[in-house]
Amino acid sequence: MAEKRTDVTFDSIMRDLKARKFSPVYILMGEESYYIDQISDYIASNVLQPDEQDFNQSIVFGSDLNASRIVDLAKGYPMMAQYRVVIVKEAQNIRSTEAIEKYLEKPVPSTILVFCHKNGSIDRRKKLIPKAQACGAVIFESRKLYDNELPGFIESYLAKKQATIEPKAAMMIADHIGSDLNRLTSEMDKVLISLSENDRRVTPDIVEKQIGVSKEFNAFELREAIVNKRIYKTNQIIKYFDTNPKAGSIFAFLPLLFSYFQNLMIAHYAPDKSSGNAIAKHLDLRSGWAAKDYLTGMRNYSALKTMQIISKLREIDARSKGLDNTSTEVGDLMKELIFFILH
Repeated sequence: MAEKRTDVTFDSIMRDLKARKFSPVYILMGEESYYIDQISDYIASNVLQPDEQDFNQSIVFGSDLNASRIVDLAKGYPMMAQYRVVIVKEAQNIRSTEAIEKYLEKPVPSTILVFCHKNGSIDRRKKLIPKAQACGAVIFESRKLYDNELPGFIESYLAKKQATIEPKAAMMIADHIGSDLNRLTSEMDKVLISLSENDRRVTPDIVEKQIGVSKEFNAFELREAIVNKRIYKTNQIIKYFDTNPKAGSIFAFLPLLFSYFQNLMIAHYAPDKSSGNAIAKHLDLRSGWAAKDYLTGMRNYSALKTMQIISKLREIDARSKGLDNTSTEVGDLMKELIFFILH
């Protein structure tokens, strides 16, 4: 049985599963379905041998069975196998968990019961979570990644596939796809297929060809142009976005710009601004190289201007969603924002 832990992560769960250290119950919950699917799919494919699964593995849906029926399945004993596996998909649709709470008081040691609770988390004040903790269950909350975490996720995913990626290429993919990890990994798998055995490096050119992101006109290039206050280049990109909405929209680059200027405001008040490493430490960035844009930004935008830009970003975000705006087109909002930032 996997030992009780408070620092449960996706990686720690997968390490235990691959070492065949199983818990009697897994409660997988949260907004990000990718990690929930990865864990439950691994359990479904690897705990039992293929010839053991017919009699010892049940994959059911919370909308189809009530809690009592799920408990009946969990109480069954394995036939000619070490374990019985019961995976409950869409567990958020189970109406009452009273029977499950009772089962958790004394779960069957030979059963691995997995709940996949998507689109939110179980209220930890309810009895289910404390009882699950008491019986040694693994409780994992799968959260959505922040935009600034996506390039790191992309690098890590490709590294596991024996491939590397240039920072600009990672940003291009992150900006274009966003935080839908299932779609993100699907697009990266498509890129991986295109790589040769001798060169496993993903470049902006490959991303442009395989995913269809322009290496010249994308949200990453827009951010770079704004950071360096390249007025002509910035206006070129905005004009391209205005005529090619699928290439980039205000909804794609607003979070990127807000995250940058929010960090820039923090950098302005860092106790030590003498080097990239000092700024990186203050902003909790991975390296001094990652802080270079903030050193450039502090030269181009004062603390006061940065604060005004953050306020303007909030205003444009609200107006782009229809608040206090009945007639201004999205393209005009983009131009208004960019003019305000650069002047």
